[in-house]
Amino acid sequence: MPAAPAAGIPRFRLHVPRFPERGPVDTPSLRIAMIGHGFMGAAHSQGWRTAPRFFDLPARPQMALLVGRTADSTAAAAEKWGWAETSTDWRAAVTRDDIDIVDIVTPGSSHVEIALAALAAGKHVLCEKPLANTADEAEAMADAAQRAASSGVFAMVGFTYRRVPAATLARDLVAEGAIGEIRQVRAAYLQDWLVDPEVPLAWRLQKHLAGSGALGDIGAHAVDLAQFITGQRLTSVSGVMETFVKQRPLLASSSGLGGTAASERGAVTVDDIALFTGRFENGALGSFEATRMATGRKNALRIEVAGSHGAVSFDLEDLNALDYYDATAPGPRQGFTRILVTEPEHPYLSAWWPAGHMLGYEHGFTHQAKDFVEAIVAARQPEPSFAAGLQVQRVLAAVEHSAGTGSAWTTVAAPIPETAPEPSS
Repeated sequence: MPAAPAAGIPRFRLHVPRFPERGPVDTPSLRIAMIGHGFMGAAHSQGWRTAPRFFDLPARPQMALLVGRTADSTAAAAEKWGWAETSTDWRAAVTRDDIDIVDIVTPGSSHVEIALAALAAGKHVLCEKPLANTADEAEAMADAAQRAASSGVFAMVGFTYRRVPAATLARDLVAEGAIGEIRQVRAAYLQDWLVDPEVPLAWRLQKHLAGSGALGDIGAHAVDLAQFITGQRLTSVSGVMETFVKQRPLLASSSGLGGTAASERGAVTVDDIALFTGRFENGALGSFEATRMATGRKNALRIEVAGSHGAVSFDLEDLNALDYYDATAPGPRQGFTRILVTEPEHPYLSAWWPAGHMLGYEHGFTHQAKDFVEAIVAARQPEPSFAAGLQVQRVLAAVEHSAGTGSAWTTVAAPIPETAPEPSS
């Protein structure tokens, strides 16, 4: 006999799966439809699959439906990652009565249409970053999410690096005053996968699909992480952007095998690099760099926050550590201390391995799934909300405006009200 609905779970159908992942057999499930696959599809699938096996969740995420453009590739991805069913019709998927969550991992050009349809259908939504291709699209999504939240339907944007334990610990230290008054932020996201001019013209290099280049693809992460760790939003920016390789080989349109048409080239319509300075609402200054042309750097997201009493420094290429400087310590003992963030008292770590046993890139997606499920069941706005995603989008738009017009400073539009972040667990 099916279990009664758990108290406090708002407006979605409860499913009791035949094969429980973890916890009591009557733990309700949340059935997920993921729209899109590829790199982010693999990462999100890992998160959904792993979260209920390591965390005692109040509801069990169930990988019910994978949606893609072509039947064969979608079926292959579903078989590989563990999705129960496939479809090539996302519009039908988001209105199915047996779907509770819609997870969007498609190119940015389709985010707004899918998210609006899913929210209108009463589905909780997780959407990859950046939230949309333009600030206007992001505003429409944030407005829809705010309306849906009043009915117990929630939306979240996937800024996953917030959930690397060392980055969350940095936020916690800053929030408790460990570095004093925040004065300066230095953030950079460095990659080199576009250095070779023969890398083909993929969707990430076309503005109508991606919205922007390095600025939106990886700069969005640097902006969000800076605002997350400091608890301060950027209010004005001044930037420059450049495209070094202006034409690239076209992807073969008919092979479907990822080959290129060597003799044909198309225009790159997004930036290769974006550099900007920013001012935070408390008066602190920040410098930001987002580039896919940093020869020799594969995935280097680095952020350092300096304050009146100390500093914190995080590097994604050393993601199990956080450097902390205590300026109040006696002079002979001053210096950056390397904190190995693997203790059970650190954010998220109590569910994982013994101290000193490392986590990796994929664990952030598990933590994302955990936090999203817990917030939905508690009828609490999950963070970062679509309002937070809109704030980042407005920063990106201001940088692009500054770079395009040569403006010394461009004001970032004020945010819409949002729920304060919940404490980390």
